Amino acid sequence: MRCPFCNNEESKVTDSRNAAETNAVRRRRECLQCLRRFTTFETVDLTIQVQKRDGRYEDFHQDKLIRGLDAACRHTRISHDQVRSLAYKITSDLMERQVREVRTSELGEIVMKHLQALDTIAYIRFACVYRRFKDVDELMDAIASNKCS
Repeated sequence: MRCPFCNNEESKVTDSRNAAETNAVRRRRECLQCLRRFTTFETVDLTIQVQKRDGRYEDFHQDKLIRGLDAACRHTRISHDQVRSLAYKITSDLMERQVREVRTSELGEIVMKHLQALDTIAYIRFACVYRRFKDVDELMDAIASNKCS
């Protein structure tokens, strides 16, 4: 690891901790040349590709998932910590499946399943955006026929 102060490539790890909610390892390092300390984070490199509705592929980003969940959960009883935990669980599930790519439709269904168990309002908000309802009647039909689930 290159020192950010003197660019020396030799450093030693003085402390290492897991940051489970972000799927990272936090390391305190000390440069062996200038003796200054700095912090690094090691994260898992997700090689999951998301196939968008228009056929394009995009790298999976947990932060983008968190932003979408945050929008759905805003002004509900679900805290930001719960949103981060849910995003971490969904990410972990994808990694455990060892898939190289996932379609947005499949990812959306996974998110809706988790939200449905947590909070009805957050679930409906997410479903409205994900399912792209054109009007209230379409939403009401989906709720009545349980098509959202």
